Amino acid sequence: MIITSLLDTDLYKFSMMQAVLHQFPGAQVEYKFKCRNPGVQLALYVNEIREEIRGLCSLQFQDAELDYLRSMRFIKSDFVDFLGLFRLNEKYIHVSSLPTGEIEIVIRGPWLHTIMFEIPVLAIINEVYFRNTQQVAQFDEGRRRLQVKVDQLQADGLQELKIADYGTRRRFSKAWHEEVLRLLMTKLGSGASGQFAGTSNVLFAMKLGLTPLGTMAHEYLQACQALGPRLRDSQVFGFESWAKEYRGDLGIALSDVYGMDAFLRDYDMYFCKLFDGARHDSGDPFAWGERLIAHYRNNRVDPRTKTLIFSDGLTVPRTIELFRQFHGRCLLAFGIGTNLTNDLGDAPQHVPLQIVIKMTRCNGQPVAKLSDTPSKNMCEDEKYLAYLRQVFDIKTPA
Repeated sequence: MIITSLLDTDLYKFSMMQAVLHQFPGAQVEYKFKCRNPGVQLALYVNEIREEIRGLCSLQFQDAELDYLRSMRFIKSDFVDFLGLFRLNEKYIHVSSLPTGEIEIVIRGPWLHTIMFEIPVLAIINEVYFRNTQQVAQFDEGRRRLQVKVDQLQADGLQELKIADYGTRRRFSKAWHEEVLRLLMTKLGSGASGQFAGTSNVLFAMKLGLTPLGTMAHEYLQACQALGPRLRDSQVFGFESWAKEYRGDLGIALSDVYGMDAFLRDYDMYFCKLFDGARHDSGDPFAWGERLIAHYRNNRVDPRTKTLIFSDGLTVPRTIELFRQFHGRCLLAFGIGTNLTNDLGDAPQHVPLQIVIKMTRCNGQPVAKLSDTPSKNMCEDEKYLAYLRQVFDIKTPA
């Protein structure tokens, strides 16, 4: 089995799931899979993928895993008790092959019981695909490339630059993921004195003694389109519900569900002071950072006390550019995903899969994100997208 532990996922799945348990336990949702790489024939591996998902659905949390979750300051005891009874149910996920050679994956059911599918299913698809297309993986080239990244990060003037691993969903394989983390720990140092800040992967955080990192993802704010009092207030409702759950902890706001303009309209002085910072995940990161710093100043908040997290398709050179532009002007964090965990060569067979699983409906109504990178949008209802743009006064077409 590729996935052997339900902890082999990103931390924000647990933080969101806890909020769902306490505030939206009856919400019903739908997710859909999309591969953005043209010509990739995933249907060839549909039976393997189904078999791995069947194995995933057989897993339960072990006592040591539950104890680890219980040790986190923001995880509540009743949520851990719930996880002690939790299993993913195969009836909520449907995998089929299409005549085009693509696959269709639809996840439909209670949000509380489907939220944990996304990350391990994406990791399964990646590993099944690459073990079939690369019988002899180029690990030596991967190690060479990783060493180049380490050398770049250790250049003069970058001692305060810290990176984190956000690469679970698009990793080449689970074993390679662990090797990458161990090398980064050894070469960069982890903890307060090192340059490797931690990982979004909870299993490896527990196994390797790393700091687990993560707060909220797009699906949380998307679901609030259906769960909040009215659509225009859904972003504010999402932030307020998050603050109600975590009382100031995990205070990083995601900024690109409706684009930066709409985010800044809602992210008023109250949220500027309440939240610890914001995360960038689409659009020009340099322009985003400058706008957010100016926004803090306009709201009489010192940006040097706030964290800007960058996590959109980062490479090490781009990370260094961002660090040099913003260092000393705010607190900084960088989450690097695919470029760390799936960079083994330039040949076509080494190209990482650009695959996602996104929430498309909640409580029977469409939900969507209108990010600052239009290609990242995912919604089948054009009328709803048009309505969303109108309600949030979004000028950029999806």
